[in-house]
Amino acid sequence: MSQPDPTRPVLELRAVTRTHGNGEAEVHALRGVDLAVHPGEFVAVMGPSGSGKSTLLTLAGGLDRPSGGQVLVEGVELSGLNRTRLAAVRRRSVGYVFQDYNLVPALTAAENVSLPRELDGVSGRTARREALTALREMGIPDLADRFPEQLSGGQQQRVAIARALVGDRRLVLADEPTGALDSATGEAVLAVLRARCDAGAAAMMVTHDARHAVWADRVVVLNDGAVVDGGVGQAAHPLLAGGNGGRR
Repeated sequence: MSQPDPTRPVLELRAVTRTHGNGEAEVHALRGVDLAVHPGEFVAVMGPSGSGKSTLLTLAGGLDRPSGGQVLVEGVELSGLNRTRLAAVRRRSVGYVFQDYNLVPALTAAENVSLPRELDGVSGRTARREALTALREMGIPDLADRFPEQLSGGQQQRVAIARALVGDRRLVLADEPTGALDSATGEAVLAVLRARCDAGAAAMMVTHDARHAVWADRVVVLNDGAVVDGGVGQAAHPLLAGGNGGRR
């Protein structure tokens, strides 16, 4: 992984709002969120159900557009991109772990992982080699040629994480990445995410579990669509007082 500019955030949200519906049905999912995630930084996002955590992640990954404000990935404002350029940024710079995995049923595990690389013009042989490396990192190289229906929920989740990590991704976004995993496997996955950040990537993870959040450098707490702790210009959440508990 080439060295990123440490002075520029990999991800930056500037006064971001997201509103759904109109009139009496209007819902403010996010309210003026300011947030920056720098190279090498692992950020955990916590908050009660409905606080805007998943909305924050989808906007950060360019899967939705804000109602107001700006979302920038590696200095590029996503709302200014057309569909083709936005898709290219997502393939090259952003790895996204969905709660429901989003694996393609007709593709094997290795093919699912290599798909974004092939779409970006990488040769099939190179893409498969990178996919096998990512699957090995997740501890499931023996599942490379199995289809999603042949995998357990936890195995599918690890394939989805491998897909998010394959290639030179600057930003990894994970929505409850350990939700379907047992404790030991979940810890192993968090160690991989931690290692990616230590190598220069940036990661933002939505989690409800404080035991997982201690792997992060900083905890951002949302409530009613607003950052109430750990955002720009604020100290790290007390959960992480004394340093990064994830560097074990």
